[in-house]
Amino acid sequence: MRIPFNKLQSEFKRVLLSLNFTEEKANLCATIFAENSRDGVYTHGLNRFPVFVEFVKDGLVKPEAAPTKENACGALEQWNGNLGPGILNARFCMDRAMELAKGNGIGCVALKNTNHWMRAGAYGWQAAEAGLIGICFTNTIANLPPWGGIDPRLGNNPLVIAVPRKGGHVVLDMAISQYSVGKLNQYKNNNEKLPLPGGYDDEGNLSTDAAEILESKRLLPVGFWKGSGLSLVLDLLATVLSQGNSTAKITQSEKESGVAQVFICIKPESNTYTEQVIEEIISYTKTSRPECEGGAISYPGENTLRTREKSLKEGILVDERIWERVLGL
Repeated sequence: MRIPFNKLQSEFKRVLLSLNFTEEKANLCATIFAENSRDGVYTHGLNRFPVFVEFVKDGLVKPEAAPTKENACGALEQWNGNLGPGILNARFCMDRAMELAKGNGIGCVALKNTNHWMRAGAYGWQAAEAGLIGICFTNTIANLPPWGGIDPRLGNNPLVIAVPRKGGHVVLDMAISQYSVGKLNQYKNNNEKLPLPGGYDDEGNLSTDAAEILESKRLLPVGFWKGSGLSLVLDLLATVLSQGNSTAKITQSEKESGVAQVFICIKPESNTYTEQVIEEIISYTKTSRPECEGGAISYPGENTLRTREKSLKEGILVDERIWERVLGL
């Protein structure tokens, strides 16, 4: 089932207004939720919206809250999200990092006491569309075992790196597990097998069954021990720079709220050489022979642009069960 972008956005906005969001906040939140689904990140668009509504009703997300500055040192600032909507806090902090970068060449904003920002890549696209390099990451509740361990002790801490490009921005948006929890739930709900192993079953065997992996809580980190180490240092950086909650602290509440995030912007040299070297890297990468006949090599963000174009032309693909649930909110 496909529905127009405006219809999806307007339903989100209707629900948010009923939850005491202001017109401006409801409109921005609804737009980003709709854009996430438009770009094919359904797990953090429509599919995540009912969970977001529950968090608001439970008082974990405070619609009236806004970020406040707590400290500043040159191009580095620390802000408190005051448990406001993660989307709005993240959008604001990336804007602030962009302002610092335009004046200093680089800007870094560390944010504590915020909430889930939904699609991490949204803030990479935000920076790239302004002509800036964007880097951002967040910690999360513990949902990933450390390498060599069985129990979740690390966050599936998303990392985004975005580079502006005239022919289509390069935007890497990655979870630290092979498949994000949202993607595993999507495969589980659709009764589909994973293309590649994404974790372990209860007996410790690598599995392509999303339900088994979610049951065992043993997701597979990207790069095995390397992904495990990357998750740990991202948690360290987010916590130390923001002076906020660590994954260990967040997990104590059993609800993913009060997380820490970092937003970095860099103002690149805008010249012919920069443009040429970006094209050289992408073009060279694409000269690799495809693994499968008829296959193609894509740079990070390229498939997003294809999905976006199709969604705007044909309508956004939605899960009918979740769509009906949203219509009833």
